[in-house]
Amino acid sequence: MPDRFYGRVLLLPIIMTAQPASSHSAGHTSHNDPAPRGPHESGRRFGIRDGLFQAIAQGGGEQYLSAFALLLHATPFQLSILSAIPQLLGTWAQLVSVKVAHWFPSLASQVVWGIIGQSLSWIPILALPLLWPDQGPWLLIAAVAVYFTFTHFTAPAWNSLIIDLLEPNERGAYFARRSRTIALTSFLALCLAGALLSFFEQRQLLWVGFAVMFLIAGLCRSASARLLMKVSDLPAHEPSGNPTGFLVFLRTGTSENFRHFLLFSGLMHSAVLVAGPFFVIYLLQDLHLAHWQYGTWLAAGIIGQFLTLPAWGQFGDRFGNKALLTFTGLLVAFLPMLYLFGTAWPFLVIVNFFGGVVWAGLGLGLNNYVFDAVQPTDRGKAVAVASIVNGIGWAMGTVVGSVLIDTLPNRLQAGTLTLEPVSNLPFIFFLSGVLRLIVSTMLLRTFHEPRHVERQAHHRLLWELPLLKPLRRLSRRATNAHQ
Repeated sequence: MPDRFYGRVLLLPIIMTAQPASSHSAGHTSHNDPAPRGPHESGRRFGIRDGLFQAIAQGGGEQYLSAFALLLHATPFQLSILSAIPQLLGTWAQLVSVKVAHWFPSLASQVVWGIIGQSLSWIPILALPLLWPDQGPWLLIAAVAVYFTFTHFTAPAWNSLIIDLLEPNERGAYFARRSRTIALTSFLALCLAGALLSFFEQRQLLWVGFAVMFLIAGLCRSASARLLMKVSDLPAHEPSGNPTGFLVFLRTGTSENFRHFLLFSGLMHSAVLVAGPFFVIYLLQDLHLAHWQYGTWLAAGIIGQFLTLPAWGQFGDRFGNKALLTFTGLLVAFLPMLYLFGTAWPFLVIVNFFGGVVWAGLGLGLNNYVFDAVQPTDRGKAVAVASIVNGIGWAMGTVVGSVLIDTLPNRLQAGTLTLEPVSNLPFIFFLSGVLRLIVSTMLLRTFHEPRHVERQAHHRLLWELPLLKPLRRLSRRATNAHQ
């Protein structure tokens, strides 16, 4: 996913799984039929439709929270808090969710109440900052924290519910299909939201545009709850009897391999969020892009996801999520560095398109690996623990970024070479890339693939990557045509 909303996607109920396929041929069967008809078909359809409504709330609501904060005259420090604190509080809600799961008659009822809480949270997100504008940014942060608390509270039960509906050899393809639905819908929502904001901005009524967007987001989450209440063929879920404490589960309920993965994931979140909260400042305030241009920049990343998610899902099912993380973990380091070398809007859109390509694979790999490495009964706890580790990394990264934005100079000179961008933010983006590269090169080698997959050398796997594989096929066709 693009840097702007990478953490959001990894930490919320989009967290997906992929379990071992029994053979290479089984993996190919899942690709051709990602969601075959059979038992629990209505539950599978709910998963896809829920993704559609969730994508509208994300693309037309969550992705514009930072822009709404700027309308309220939020400072860079407040933007970093807006990015970090709600998520950090929300991740702890996942542990609470696991501990109180026995209060609910079923996983579905727990998910329904969490979604209703998300829906209602859009009312204070919109109303409180407008009623008391002097404290608008802080009230927005508080309301968004409540929203993400409900969202994270839903995540463990949601993942366990959906995973129980799927066979192991179809999960990767199913979740790629769902993510693709989210990508396309988010793209449309982003475009429409950007056009809506531009329309009201021209009439000096920008807050009306945000009001329409946020109300639609709340109604879409309500629609998801209504859909789930109509699903009748959900399987019974067997809860784990293992201790649910954070430290106890890490010490006794997880493998060393999984703990090394958590370290990689948490530190990658830190490295990404050094830069993540400040893209909106750079694009809207430093480069003075219009809201429709900012929306197009966001949409370019979603198009990149949409085009490559099926291929990433097939890659992970066939070669494993560790191989997926190896390639994308290294590629993701170079994305923010490119912002130091150009400010033209078309260039930035192209960069974010390739960002969407890389983040699509990295997001699937990180999400699916969590469930590959734990027992089925521990899936809810694994989601909660991974989210807490990532949330801590998220908070650390935003704090470091907010410090750097006040300390790094706007101009660097090395001999005859002088770099003087419009602000110091491109330097922070470049540093974020360096940190990502360090995390990947040091930690990717410390954990391995937990399931049996097809093994190939990395130089051969390179030609199996999205975008490269079609190009290789075209080159072969062209060569054969000339022979």
